[in-house]
Amino acid sequence: MSASRFRAAIESGDLDAAVALFGPDPRFFSPIVHRPYQGREALLRILRAAFNVFEGFGYGAQYSGPSGHALEFRASVGGLRLDGVDILRGPDPGGPFTELAVLVRPYSAATELKERMARLLADG
Repeated sequence: MSASRFRAAIESGDLDAAVALFGPDPRFFSPIVHRPYQGREALLRILRAAFNVFEGFGYGAQYSGPSGHALEFRASVGGLRLDGVDILRGPDPGGPFTELAVLVRPYSAATELKERMARLLADG
């Protein structure tokens, strides 16, 4: 598992390369939706929508531990500043990722994110 490779893929806009770092049936845990999304196609669709919704996206600090990695990010959504964390997990430190969980704050930006993502995912 390489959080640096995931980060580089996202920062370069290569979403296919980012998804390729996951196993065949990854789970995506949304900051808005209770039930996780399942599978590479769902993950790619969500990343594409987020890529269109976030303005000025950039990673900051990166943390790694035995059970995964955390990447801090900042962006704006509809003019509202948003702080977030991508959490990448996988059972084998050398193997593919199996989970991506995203946490965001504050509530006002999370609400705007929810509305914009819902529109994009409904259209797609």
